[in-house]
Amino acid sequence: MSGRTDNLRKHVCIHSGMRLYICSVCNKSFTHRNGLYNHRRTHSGQRPYTCTFCMKPFNEKTSLRNHLHVHSGERPHICDVCNKSFRQLVHLKIHQRIHNRERLYTCVKCTKSFRQQVHLQTHWCMHNGGRLYTCDVCNKSFSQKGVLKTHLRVHTKEHPYVCVLCNKSFSQENSLKRHQQMHVQEHL
Repeated sequence: MSGRTDNLRKHVCIHSGMRLYICSVCNKSFTHRNGLYNHRRTHSGQRPYTCTFCMKPFNEKTSLRNHLHVHSGERPHICDVCNKSFRQLVHLKIHQRIHNRERLYTCVKCTKSFRQQVHLQTHWCMHNGGRLYTCDVCNKSFSQKGVLKTHLRVHTKEHPYVCVLCNKSFSQENSLKRHQQMHVQEHL
């Protein structure tokens, strides 16, 4: 009976918003033990799942599964209002806020509201003049998490974007796209 009680308690945590599992490095909290386990890989750099098409590594199996849609071109999540399709369910859900005018994230300073949390965070930087994300290596700060992630490649020398025609690698996706245009121009 204690197993059922324990499972029920864990299940109730999901609906109540209780997050019992806390990362000892950054204090981020999770409702499931597996969420914390997968999250720890972001600190250790461990990426045990690799795409067999492009060799890009991932720290979660679900991230790899979502990534595979890039190669297959599959866009299985379709908006029932406008039929626009998406590779990931989360992107469909964000898109659907356009149709129902849902704005979940509100600025506490000026009450302006946003559909996505990242847009609120960027907006918040205008109020406090600061930047939310700081590089642990060089202390440079950024207003967006993705920009910090890209910046970190300066320090790690990571080049995850590889040209399939000549194997030249790049730290940023837009650099790869610019490079690929060169190949297109060569064939014209």
